[in-house]
Amino acid sequence: MVVIMGVWWKLCLGGLLALSVAACGPLPRGAALRSEIIQGSNDAVADFAVYPVTKAFLPSVNAWPTTGTKHYGWLGHSHGSATQVIRPGDTIDIIIWDNTDNSLLTVPGQRTANLEGMRVAANGTIFMPYIGKVRVSDRSPDSARELLQRRIEVIVPGAQVQLRMAEGRVNSIDLVGGVSSPGTIPMPDQNFSVLAAISAGGGIQSSLENPQVKLVRGHKIYQTSAARLYENPQLDTRLRGGDKVIVEEDRRYFLSLGAAGQESQHQFNRDSVSALDALSIIGGVQDSRANPEGVLILREYPASALAAGVRGPRQQRVVFTIDLTSSDGLFSARNFPINSGDLVFATESPVTSAQTIFGLIGSAFGVINIATN
Repeated sequence: MVVIMGVWWKLCLGGLLALSVAACGPLPRGAALRSEIIQGSNDAVADFAVYPVTKAFLPSVNAWPTTGTKHYGWLGHSHGSATQVIRPGDTIDIIIWDNTDNSLLTVPGQRTANLEGMRVAANGTIFMPYIGKVRVSDRSPDSARELLQRRIEVIVPGAQVQLRMAEGRVNSIDLVGGVSSPGTIPMPDQNFSVLAAISAGGGIQSSLENPQVKLVRGHKIYQTSAARLYENPQLDTRLRGGDKVIVEEDRRYFLSLGAAGQESQHQFNRDSVSALDALSIIGGVQDSRANPEGVLILREYPASALAAGVRGPRQQRVVFTIDLTSSDGLFSARNFPINSGDLVFATESPVTSAQTIFGLIGSAFGVINIATN
């Protein structure tokens, strides 16, 4: 009887101690419960909306605005001249061969007249002695040489003209960062493309995660990924003189918190990252802690997404819920796009709280045993 009373007394003390500890505040755990986060979503004054990610919901959310990053268009491929074209700012060297005596262009004993470093003016002309201004802009070097040859023959019959061109700023592009050898690259012809420029710069640095190619033309910016350029030759757009090509790492990211395999900031490793891709990147969810029915994606939309005539959410703040225990949840997660800045939150399983209480009871028994022995 005494033994039974002693055991009963220990059980009462252990239970009371565990309950008193639990009543003092939230139980120790690493993440919130699903019910805690979405609590109050159905209230009239709720400032966020909750949407389960299902097959029926995907067409709607795919029509909503994309958040977290600015989107730029891209230019398709076009064809230009397969030869060089002279532009204002280019430098031209002209050599005139003349074997006649008493030439207007050479002195006795000299057979050539060298006119080097002639800069093509803004109006596209160069100045030639005895001829005057000659427009050579928008001509190929061969075409410009033939034109000068005809003009020179009028005053020096039998003279022969040679012409060399050095590209100026208008016939060059700037390759800025992200490649082995960035710098100014002359355009060998008018079919010089983005991939050709990247190749001339030694290729993209292997350390870049999902490299993005940005084309700056005047005051306009175009952008696409290197992977898209490699896979779609029709996107290898033709460059113009003065263009700037910038190769940089994909700046998009998403966050992971809670009972996730990893709590961190993660860069996009491809153009499109789905919810299932994101879970794979973060190492899944913790088997011992996470609620597989309570994977949440938190996203904030701009006020413009709620404007009249725009397909979007009911609130700017949105919580998407994913159930990893159903086939529909898994397939839908595979087709649900993650936006830059999204938070992937793995909620805590309610079982974890129960395990914590049992752990507290076990600890309480240990304390009581020490105290009564």
